[in-house]
Amino acid sequence: MSSLGVRRQFAAVSLALAGALVLGACSGSDDPDADAAQSPSSSVSPSTSSTPSPTPTATYKPASAEGPAENVPLPEMPEEAKVESKEGLVAFARYWYELVNYGYETGDVEPVKAISGPDCFACQSLYSGMGDVYGTGGWIQGGDIEILTLDSDYQLTPEGRRQVLVSVKQRDMVYWDGTGNADRRPGDEISFLQIMEISFEDDGWYVHIAESTGD
Repeated sequence: MSSLGVRRQFAAVSLALAGALVLGACSGSDDPDADAAQSPSSSVSPSTSSTPSPTPTATYKPASAEGPAENVPLPEMPEEAKVESKEGLVAFARYWYELVNYGYETGDVEPVKAISGPDCFACQSLYSGMGDVYGTGGWIQGGDIEILTLDSDYQLTPEGRRQVLVSVKQRDMVYWDGTGNADRRPGDEISFLQIMEISFEDDGWYVHIAESTGD
């Protein structure tokens, strides 16, 4: 699948799950947590006390024409999303979209892959699409998923899963290739519905399906 087909297939056909798929809804914009670089200690005489150097933190930098995003914070699963309850399911679904947005911004789809099944079509589109873009030296600017509404009736399907209905929009996106060429894609003017099927396994919630309703 071409990288340019991912946006509509993943966001419009399968999910916004892109991004927030498996599209949370927005990518992070606060200063990220990063490994601190510790300054080497200088030698001091026994009579001299040393003052610890302040711990520097890397600054988040969004993607632009100059290059991909830098120091993007990895979304952290909230404690509520680890609970088998309606509230936990909703929190988990939001977290999943955040990981999708993280994948768009960084090309790293391993976090969302760890909590998604092999039958998730939108997930597979995300994996291959990000590989096509970032694997060839390109990057994505924008394209994050905005969640407008997200809810569940918390009823079990015959397969033992819980369904979540999500109203989403994907923002404007620019694909930059390794040579600096851009392909601009407008965002969604109108929101569309996505449906997710999620089950609670021994190690927590797990996404099986994420797709647009009516497709």
